[in-house]
Amino acid sequence: MIAQSEIISIAKETLLTEGQAIISISDHIGDSFLRMVEKIYASKGRLILTGVGKSAHIAQKISSTLNSVGTSSIFMHPTDATHGDLGIIGPEDLVLILSKSGNTSEIKTLVPLIRSMGNSILALVSDADSYLENQAEITVRIPIIREACPNNLAPTTSTAVQLAMGDALAMVLLRINEFSSQDFARLHPGGSLGKRLNITVSDLFSRNACPRVLTTDPIRSVILEISSGRLGTTAVLDKSGKIIGIITDGDLRRMMERFDDTRQLTAKDIMSVNPRRISPDELAATALETMRSNSITSLLVVRNDDYLGVIHIHDILREGII
Repeated sequence: MIAQSEIISIAKETLLTEGQAIISISDHIGDSFLRMVEKIYASKGRLILTGVGKSAHIAQKISSTLNSVGTSSIFMHPTDATHGDLGIIGPEDLVLILSKSGNTSEIKTLVPLIRSMGNSILALVSDADSYLENQAEITVRIPIIREACPNNLAPTTSTAVQLAMGDALAMVLLRINEFSSQDFARLHPGGSLGKRLNITVSDLFSRNACPRVLTTDPIRSVILEISSGRLGTTAVLDKSGKIIGIITDGDLRRMMERFDDTRQLTAKDIMSVNPRRISPDELAATALETMRSNSITSLLVVRNDDYLGVIHIHDILREGII
């Protein structure tokens, strides 16, 4: 086992090496990158991504990212391509090949097959004057000085810059395609991300009680209403049903600290005015951010000044929205 200080040093050196390499490739965003973007944007087909070894894993990730932001894409493994998966490629599809050297045997086998089908080949390559660069219609070269590996062997820096360049490509296409947050929500309905983009306040608050008291109600009624609602709060309304304030269990604790005798007090005496409100049509994630930024645990749900109920932070967290 190496010393703890050396462990920290190696980790930092790896991150710095990869980070500096990613920064340096920004100098290679130029005419070839622009032509690649224009080619993909103008295409009526999909973008087929492929690569060998670690580049294959990066190609899969880039393909997934492109799909999630509105550019139709699919991954094709070079070996599988020569055993039937060439059928994945449609007549209007483009093929983007990732390779560090651009000279692997799998690439040299695959490229002529794709060209014979009449599809355009795009490339992300690190080494200069490679077979792939010479055969591709458009090549974005992302030179690598050295891998983070001390032996300069394990793909580390090279895959990091491939991934970063793929992200740059995806974000440009996102902007060009005017891909909105609503589009993103449509393609990401599952998981915590999908919930953040799809679940509204109305989906959650209706499960709760709708605690309310009048300004003139005695403290005993306030306590019973808060307890029965199990939300730690109640809205305070006037006789016309308009929201005047809010009382939380925190307000009750402060009341006990301030008053020796609470028997003559009413809701109006201890309520907090101008309570935070939210529309039922707002996203639950928006409600959560409002609660967090104001250090509160609930919001009154209101539509057109009509009090509808309460949404509590626990309602949101139970859905996995964080």
